Amino acid sequence: MEALHDGLVIPAHPLALDENRKLDERHQRALTRYYIAAGAGGIAVGVHSTQFEIRDKGIDLYEPVLRLAAEEVDRARLDRPFIKVAGVCGGTGQALEETRIASRLGYDAVLLSMGGLADWSEQDLLKRTEQVAEIMPVIGFYLQPSVGGRIFSFEFWRAFAEIPNVVAIKMAPFNRYQTIDVVRAVCYSSRCDEIALYTGNDDNIVNDFLTTYRFAVNGKIVEKRIVGGLLGHWAVWTQKAVELLNEVKRCRDARQISKEWLTWNVQVTDSNAAFFDPAHQFAGCIPGIHEVLRRQGLMKGIWCLNPHETLSPGQAEEIDRVYRDYPHLNDDAFVAQHLQEWLAD
Repeated sequence: MEALHDGLVIPAHPLALDENRKLDERHQRALTRYYIAAGAGGIAVGVHSTQFEIRDKGIDLYEPVLRLAAEEVDRARLDRPFIKVAGVCGGTGQALEETRIASRLGYDAVLLSMGGLADWSEQDLLKRTEQVAEIMPVIGFYLQPSVGGRIFSFEFWRAFAEIPNVVAIKMAPFNRYQTIDVVRAVCYSSRCDEIALYTGNDDNIVNDFLTTYRFAVNGKIVEKRIVGGLLGHWAVWTQKAVELLNEVKRCRDARQISKEWLTWNVQVTDSNAAFFDPAHQFAGCIPGIHEVLRRQGLMKGIWCLNPHETLSPGQAEEIDRVYRDYPHLNDDAFVAQHLQEWLAD
């Protein structure tokens, strides 16, 4: 909990497939080893970047991919905190079953998605959260509407923050107004100090870390920060992401922050645009991540379980561009140095 509140780099773990769109266990394990070696503070498995189709009947990869990642974390025998987060979604029955699987495999928390439940009332979603939180610590998730999320009220997030065993909230509405809603709601809750805030705003990563939110709550000034990130963006160039967050921690208490951070924020956002493909409504977001990992040798190809999911027109050229324009943001040299050991049996 101390590490979670201090702030961690938590990559959203991709799914490595072979040319037959079957699980590529060797590269799947290599990815987990990469995130550990890069200095990440955890991984999130079974989330959007791992592909929701892993739950489909006939594919049945939810438990296997969670198990592979847990085995690699155990094998690493780390002497530092490393948080294993399991993505959980669906109706209450499905969410509870996935939570039990994660608990059985030794995961530390679940990232509870509310996607695909557009016809549920806010009260029903709160009840679902309470039931999941009775089994495992919960990280809430504000998913952007353009990829299946929905808008929630300030009152929803305030009630959400009051649920015992909610330990963090990942904010990814890609919208400043809605991000502020969550932070303000947490500040107004009685559990303000018990909840860590994490960014999933791929369009504003650096600025999210540098901002102190300050609200007057019942005549008292309450401050809150976004301390870390649980990000699909951090599934690539992870070592540099760790350096970024460490640098933020070193400087964020300073009275003056260099304006160069604003430039850095734009560069990271521009890179994310190449990976996540907002130009085509995020259609290539998972293949974009795969393409970077393929170039580095951490994946054999960009295959997804959905054969129609591939790079958008011009996306590969955009990835070429951000490689060329921002060489200081990639960790290709680090990956090349260690790739063979990560791929070893």
